[in-house]
Amino acid sequence: MSSASAPNLSQYTPSSTSQSSKPQRVLACVLCQQRKRRRRRRFPERALLDRLAKYEDLLRHNNIPFEPLHKDSAGGKESHQRESGDGSDDEQPVSTPSTTVKSERSHEAKYFRDPENDSDSSNDDIRETVIKRAWDQSAGNEDHLLFGLRSTNVDLSTLHPYPVHIFRLWQIYLDNVDPLLKITHTPSLQGRIIEAASNVTNIDPTLEALVFSIYCTSVLSLSVEDCQTIFGVSQDDLLMRYHFGCQQALLNCGFLRTNDRDCLTALCLYLMSVEPSTVAQSLSSLLGVAIRIAQRMGIHSESILAQCTVLEAEMRRRLWWSLMLFDARIGERTQMKVVTLDPTWDCKIPLNVNDSDLRPEMKVPPTVQTRSEALFAVVRGELGDFVRHTGSHLDFTNPALKPIAKHVQNGLIPGGSELVRLEEMIEGQYLDSLDENNPLHFMTMWSARAYMAKCRLMEHHARFSNSSAGKTEAQRDAATSYAFRMLECDTKILTSPLIKGFRWLIRFYFPFPAYVQIVQDVRRRPNSELARQAWEILSDNYEAVNTSVNKIRDDSPFLRMLAKIFLQAWEACQAAAPQQEMATPRIVLALRQALGQTAGHPSIPAMQQPNTTMMDLQGFDNFLSPTPMPMSMGSTEQTALDHSGAQQDFAGMGTDMYLDMPGEALTHTSMDQVNLDQLDMDQLNMDQVDWTAFNAQLYQENH
Repeated sequence: MSSASAPNLSQYTPSSTSQSSKPQRVLACVLCQQRKRRRRRRFPERALLDRLAKYEDLLRHNNIPFEPLHKDSAGGKESHQRESGDGSDDEQPVSTPSTTVKSERSHEAKYFRDPENDSDSSNDDIRETVIKRAWDQSAGNEDHLLFGLRSTNVDLSTLHPYPVHIFRLWQIYLDNVDPLLKITHTPSLQGRIIEAASNVTNIDPTLEALVFSIYCTSVLSLSVEDCQTIFGVSQDDLLMRYHFGCQQALLNCGFLRTNDRDCLTALCLYLMSVEPSTVAQSLSSLLGVAIRIAQRMGIHSESILAQCTVLEAEMRRRLWWSLMLFDARIGERTQMKVVTLDPTWDCKIPLNVNDSDLRPEMKVPPTVQTRSEALFAVVRGELGDFVRHTGSHLDFTNPALKPIAKHVQNGLIPGGSELVRLEEMIEGQYLDSLDENNPLHFMTMWSARAYMAKCRLMEHHARFSNSSAGKTEAQRDAATSYAFRMLECDTKILTSPLIKGFRWLIRFYFPFPAYVQIVQDVRRRPNSELARQAWEILSDNYEAVNTSVNKIRDDSPFLRMLAKIFLQAWEACQAAAPQQEMATPRIVLALRQALGQTAGHPSIPAMQQPNTTMMDLQGFDNFLSPTPMPMSMGSTEQTALDHSGAQQDFAGMGTDMYLDMPGEALTHTSMDQVNLDQLDMDQLNMDQVDWTAFNAQLYQENH
């Protein structure tokens, strides 16, 4: 060490008064210590990389072309693992820029790291991965938590159909399911399925789970007759076989711990396929598992999707939106007010592009089209994205989120100019250029219009639900006209032969808010011009429902409830004009016939306890609860309660807002105490009724 530094060292040596004590250990000279202090004042490598990533993210979200620092897959993998907080060994997406048409602010959660740590960042990442892997492996394999513990391994090759039927099911999926969901990428998946069909004894576990889920949804999309004709086996038997195969395949690929998009897609398709035979509360819980897996993967976050390739990011966006809308639909049936369709995540709407436009090697997103294969998914995404940011939606789901909603922040009123602007945008940007002879275009066009009519009706009731002043005649006419529009669109869809392959999605929906609105208006104003028009529109829709695969069973509790409210409304019309000869509406005749009644005895016969004394939950609270969820994905119901067309039902808002006729409400009522013969529509507050016992009993009746 140089002599110049020696005098400076004296100030760090013990003083003369403490020379007898043990001398302090000097680890470095003054110059070395100064160099260390200067180095610590510099930005650590991690801080520089984080700052650079932030700048790249700003460029990416503002659609500014640039050359990213890291192009290699390792860099993308490490970054993705840090941001998603997942320690899975599964393959991570490659780090390339990925953007969509719209630019939104991205919010990224921070991760914990000591800012004083000067160690190499790559070593930090390695240590982090090792720690996470150790935690994952310490608990062992607990994937049987949902599908049960297997005593022996199942040979799944025995559950696959013959190769010719594999290809037939794949084609059915492409025709009936894929156009509405778009959560699988056909160009890249088709070759893998062809290869798998040639050797079903040696299929990758994740691909096998996806293939079985495709079998399930394909069979579900067929009519009972078509399934028997094509495969020579009943639909129920095929679904039971493929559901079991899908469960075992999901267990084989460790679906509860997965970070693989194909595995999550398989789980999503499986849950859609079991929906008709599953209680809504149970399915909602399973969907919660799927959504938590999706959140762990980061497919809800644009800051994490930005680390993916263009293709991977787009497929993840499609999958997230499918999960959100499916979950919202199921939430309606469980009377959940807190829904996932909210403004807390920033996943963008899927691009309006064909699958062939998305290629693995792409660096920038393809040009957006106006009539692509993803049209249905894009339009429902547009509607859902609008709704989740509106104050009226959040008022009835989670008001605490209103400060972060875009429309609320901008001071926009969804029920006023913003709703008009939405309709103009959907019509001008999407629907005006569509071809009604194209099945997907037809489905998109009339589904969207039915949904926007429902938005109008829901906004009307939300606006006047707490108003002390009575409605004017013009306001009542407006509300009923919205209900007319809903039924007209629904009838158009149900009577069209073009959408036969899409009826798996619409067969179990029923436009109940429109029915309730019309019936109440008819009873209130039986002599109005709209009342006469109402019976024709109601009759057309009811006939469309019962001449399609949506026919309501004659022994359904829903049919008995429906018959009561319509026959009461018709009696009110007859009582208002006793001297006037009126032709009995077709819907009244049909309901009397279904109940085994004669024209001279319009009242409903007494019902026996306990099976027929309770009013139907899913006939009211699903259809009168307004959590907007456009074009829900593949939802069906285990009973004949939810027959309908394509427009979706709302969940979360109070159902009593639609039952706005005067009268004392029945509150906190158990359904085993409610008798349909004595129940008055005017006195029912559906939001306060306890439906638990009825749900369980109704499920047992139908199974």
